Amino acid sequence: MTEYVDEIKKLMGQADSLSSTTPYQIAACLTFTLICAAIIYCVYRFFYRGACYSENFAVLLVMVAVITAMIILTISSSVALSLGTIGALSIIRFRSAIKDPLDVGFLFWSVVVGLTTGAGMIPFALIGSVFIAVLYILMTLLRTSRGTYLLLVRYEDKAAEEVLKTVRNLHGRMKNKTTYKNETELTVQIRYKGLDTPFLDTLRKTDGVSNAVLVEFTGE
Repeated sequence: MTEYVDEIKKLMGQADSLSSTTPYQIAACLTFTLICAAIIYCVYRFFYRGACYSENFAVLLVMVAVITAMIILTISSSVALSLGTIGALSIIRFRSAIKDPLDVGFLFWSVVVGLTTGAGMIPFALIGSVFIAVLYILMTLLRTSRGTYLLLVRYEDKAAEEVLKTVRNLHGRMKNKTTYKNETELTVQIRYKGLDTPFLDTLRKTDGVSNAVLVEFTGE
């Protein structure tokens, strides 16, 4: 009987340690987590350079930061609860593939924000978030203005000389060349700056060229 009483006292002691966190502390933690998460959201929203922006992933970044902060805030006052939470989370398996490597960095950023704010290191979370945001923005703005594109040209044999001449002037790198019975499909990687594409007009006007397509290349 004494053993059962001791166990009940232990459980009550853990409950008291959990209740020591005041609603003000919880509100302050979640508020600063949202501020840091808003920084992450804005940086991802306005400086994303991938092939396709996902609003769902941007919202996920905010949710991950808040959820992580809630978990850390809950388990920080109980070793037993923290071990149980780690065991429960270890059975979770995520099957969604992340296409852009930068998305992994943003997701890890959100997790770190939740960890630091949940642990009470709010100044570190704020300063770190601002520093990472400025660093990412500077790297994005200082990145070369020349974009990488794939030029796909489908042409007949009689237009081969003119097409190859235009491609050489672009200093492109051949990625693929497929030869059909009477036509050839050429894929060339080029670096180009600006919105005007006079070389596409040149290819379009070339006799024997059926189509010419320019697609931004992001490595995906």
